[in-house]
Amino acid sequence: MTQIQTQTQSRFLTRLLSLIRKETRQLLRDRSNLLIGIGLPIILIFIFGYGVSLDVRNIRLALVLDDRSPAATDFVSGLTLSRYFNPVHADSVTAAEQMMQAGTVEGFVHLSSDFARELSAGQAQVQLVVSGSDATRAGSIVNYFSEQVGQWSIKAADRQGVSSPPGPRVEVVDRLWFNVANTSSWFLVPGLIVLIMTLVGTFLTAMVMAREWERGTLEALFVTPVRPTEVLLAKVTPYFFVGMLGLGLCIIAARVLFDVPIVGAPLMVVIGSTLYMLVALGIGLLISAVTRNQFLASQIALLASFLPALMLSGFVFDIRNLPLAVQVICYALPATYFMELIRTLFLAGDFWPLIIKDCLILAAYAAVLLGLARFVTRKSLD
Repeated sequence: MTQIQTQTQSRFLTRLLSLIRKETRQLLRDRSNLLIGIGLPIILIFIFGYGVSLDVRNIRLALVLDDRSPAATDFVSGLTLSRYFNPVHADSVTAAEQMMQAGTVEGFVHLSSDFARELSAGQAQVQLVVSGSDATRAGSIVNYFSEQVGQWSIKAADRQGVSSPPGPRVEVVDRLWFNVANTSSWFLVPGLIVLIMTLVGTFLTAMVMAREWERGTLEALFVTPVRPTEVLLAKVTPYFFVGMLGLGLCIIAARVLFDVPIVGAPLMVVIGSTLYMLVALGIGLLISAVTRNQFLASQIALLASFLPALMLSGFVFDIRNLPLAVQVICYALPATYFMELIRTLFLAGDFWPLIIKDCLILAAYAAVLLGLARFVTRKSLD
């Protein structure tokens, strides 16, 4: 009995290795697959790393100064020297409004002719008008401007030798955890790993497998002694390594180009990425086995995996700010847990309760999805 089992295992490995060699050669010959699997991840790294930023910088404000006093000039100099603002002068409020309508500025600051007199009396007002077309950016502009005014007020009071605000002075010493550079690149680049592995594991695998169904290649394989499990393993093995190559590219880009730290254990980054790659491959196999049509498989893969990973995993939007019904959908997506895991490992460190929870969830998703893909891929001709 042992000899029969050994022979069976030997045949299984022989067939599997032969199929893997065939699939690897096919992958290397197909330039479109290499472009999606390797070229597109590199493009995404540069787009999201350099081209997309959530930081609010270079805020264009028009300055309307009805008061040319030294106090008003000092106030304006604070805005000019700020790294957040890029002010330009306007002759009047009407001119500033026209600049806002033309889109050349995002708002304007108006200092009335009584600014210096009101300041000496202790109650000066500065008008800020901001375009609300982008509510998030408008809110950030108001917050940055308020902070700038507060800092200027304290410095002005110190120069005059008075205490402002009245009463005991309280100094706020702030520290930013998990993103000491205070840049959105540290937030976006780890999330790129999720998008790239979803793209390679689900989108590319679904397209390639569906193309094999369309061409009848799988049907030709099914009339041979190979088993469906061997075919699926051979199909996904090359793309698994392509996905892990994408992981390597993201890690190199994170460390070399954007100085993103990896605070947690690198081994856990690899383990978590491996689990999610199996999840993505399972989704791709399941979609291709059900549709058996390349165009339909690509559309479903895009709608069911890549777009949700981009929009609903926490990559850009904070899930806690979404409606409850949408949050339920978000937490039903495996990409959400991998996004949480990879950002924790990169920026926060080894927080084991969260790491273990996310890894177990991803492992469960991988087992279920791969099992379903094997179930619907049967050695039979329709």
